[in-house]
Amino acid sequence: MLSAIQDRRSIRKYKNTPISPKTIALVLRAGYQAPSSKNRQPWRFVVCAGAAKAEMLSVMSAGLERESQHPLLPGSAQYLQGAVRTREIMAQAPVVILVANALSLPLDEPLTPEQRIYELCNAQSIGACMENMSLAALRMGLGSLWICDTYFALAELNAWLGGGRQLMAAMALGYPDENPPPRPRKEFDSLVEWRM
Repeated sequence: MLSAIQDRRSIRKYKNTPISPKTIALVLRAGYQAPSSKNRQPWRFVVCAGAAKAEMLSVMSAGLERESQHPLLPGSAQYLQGAVRTREIMAQAPVVILVANALSLPLDEPLTPEQRIYELCNAQSIGACMENMSLAALRMGLGSLWICDTYFALAELNAWLGGGRQLMAAMALGYPDENPPPRPRKEFDSLVEWRM
């Protein structure tokens, strides 16, 4: 398993090869098997391919345009062009999986300390789900890209998802058309404080 963790890469170029629904379901089942805080299993998956993916990308484009004029994330304006590039990667990938938090509270409401902790726990649970999906994809010969640039179009994508779900992340999925080297990591010893 450690080799899978070390070999996993964020893939930004995909072959134009379809992925079978059975294979996609295996990736989703790996996410579904992740641990979750108090076994709440907050994740909900929306698999986007074909016309549905094109519609979702159109909604994201509208959100990116709105963000350039009326930002939800003004402190992150320097990353908006990266989000435009990410949208292009999503368009190239055969499948994009949106992962929503079905238990999320509204973004614009103040939270009690307990509600904030629940939101943090659900976010951690969905992070474990995403990592499981990434590793399962690698095991099946697929590449993946864990995407958070969808936050620049959060209101638009949440409305498109419907059902009161809060988008947490997206994952581009496909057969890789690149083999990038590992990205640099911070010095391990500088990150660990031993208290024994």
